[in-house]
Amino acid sequence: MTSDGELLDELLRIAATGGTEVEVVADPAAARPRWAGAPLVLVGVDQAEACLRARLPHRPHLVLVGHGGSDDLGWQLAELIGAGHVAVLPPAEPWLVDRFADTVADPLARTVTGTGRVVSVIGGRGGAGASVLAGGLAVTSARAGLRTLLVDADPLGGGLDLVLGWEELAGLRWPALTEAEGQVDPLALARALPSRGDLVTLSWDRGALLALPAQAMAATMDAARRGRDLVVVDLPRYLDDPAVIALQATDRAFVVVPAELRATAAAARVVSAVALHCGDLSVIVRGPAPGRLRAREVARALDLPLTGMLRPEPGLSRGLERGEAPAATGRGPLAELCQRIVAELTGAATAEDTEDAA
Repeated sequence: MTSDGELLDELLRIAATGGTEVEVVADPAAARPRWAGAPLVLVGVDQAEACLRARLPHRPHLVLVGHGGSDDLGWQLAELIGAGHVAVLPPAEPWLVDRFADTVADPLARTVTGTGRVVSVIGGRGGAGASVLAGGLAVTSARAGLRTLLVDADPLGGGLDLVLGWEELAGLRWPALTEAEGQVDPLALARALPSRGDLVTLSWDRGALLALPAQAMAATMDAARRGRDLVVVDLPRYLDDPAVIALQATDRAFVVVPAELRATAAAARVVSAVALHCGDLSVIVRGPAPGRLRAREVARALDLPLTGMLRPEPGLSRGLERGEAPAATGRGPLAELCQRIVAELTGAATAEDTEDAA
């Protein structure tokens, strides 16, 4: 990331020497969609202050780079943007060549492709049903034969393993992964987590609340995209750094909003925050509508496309209390909506289906 033409020319030459292809962006706005997923990020000193203003989350393998004559280049600025290294050119050129070469030399990076898709779900207000929708999407995806990972990004949500009825299943939860960083083996991650068939989940437990480092989320999302066909993320309404990293890795996000006036007003604040980090955002409206507020009116108020509406499903809550995973039977309004969304994500939906849903 740099708008300094002279610095860019030097970095392109160094990258070529290290055998690495690079993506070039001029500012944080252009970098944001790629920020979490790139194995290595170099920020020119000319963009360091812009990174601070953009509040890009801290991530591993971030290097602040500039020329030896720059007065602003130093560790204080690097610490502010979360850079682990400062590279002053020309003396740091051999070190940078090695860093570029490392991104190519890693055998795991060559053999595992990052083709998995990431979808995120967030509630427009508390109790909107976002966690249940996230669980339903993950269950439906696995039923369709997709290798699926359900990620619980909400440390205050009570644990997504409870939504699935998996609280007794053995496997690691987030507290055991707080030290993860760098590149994580996707197969090792999947084997370590609670799973049934093609569905794997990474959940919070009911222990003491721990801070999740942004690096741990970045490493997890990178491994998930490389090792799974579909990743479903349940996001908190308050976007901390790990949640922002998950959003930046997201291909499509859904905000769940009850069909109520106050819920719509609350969702407007959530949408404004989410839209900064994910460009493909749509709304799912959940009934009932006590004031007869229509789904299209909610979508219009939020200025978002309408993905669908969830009709009341009395048996769903009873099933969740009995430990039954949402959408597990493949029947009911939730299952039908999840089936359509998964079909659209995998390209199985027809244009007519999509038009009818809109």
